[in-house]
Amino acid sequence: MLIDPSSPELIHFLRYWGYPAMFLLMFLEGPFATMIAAFLASQGFFNIGLVFALSVVADVLGDIGLYHIGYYGGPKIIPKAQKVLKIKDTTIEALKNKFHQNSERLIFYVKSTTGLSYITFTLAGALRMKLSKFVKNSILGGLVWSSILVILGYFFGYATMQISQYIKYAGVIIFIGVAVFFIGLTLYKRKQAKEILK
Repeated sequence: MLIDPSSPELIHFLRYWGYPAMFLLMFLEGPFATMIAAFLASQGFFNIGLVFALSVVADVLGDIGLYHIGYYGGPKIIPKAQKVLKIKDTTIEALKNKFHQNSERLIFYVKSTTGLSYITFTLAGALRMKLSKFVKNSILGGLVWSSILVILGYFFGYATMQISQYIKYAGVIIFIGVAVFFIGLTLYKRKQAKEILK
């Protein structure tokens, strides 16, 4: 097994700090932290239902934070965000056009794209998108995205336990599988981001 569930140090840490630490990591780096938490849930460390719920809440809170940065920073915050995130002017213009066409659909779809979430949610605030509509679509997108991450993380954890009974280096095999998956997911989401901006 990749992680020893009988480790006293690990059990002590997870008993007192597991869920708070998980929530903080999900807030800071949602996808990776969610998959790790779901992986640990498959090995009995966490409740999978709580992992899913905390993932959605942390994800949405992060989105609301970005929205308020844009809301209170106003249009002048966008050039600064562009510089930090290395976003082209053409991308900003395309996003603004999409906001005018259907802002709710844009927020929902951007939840599953790479490199657009931060600037899009900040732009939503700067353009004064109605907060209730923003939150609704952030939650809907979060439910879909977190479901995918939790299911995959749980599957990888379950597969590790099963394979480790027969293959000595099961952990290495699963790790390679996860790495390949994330590379494929990143490429897919970049393609999807381009499709959204057409």
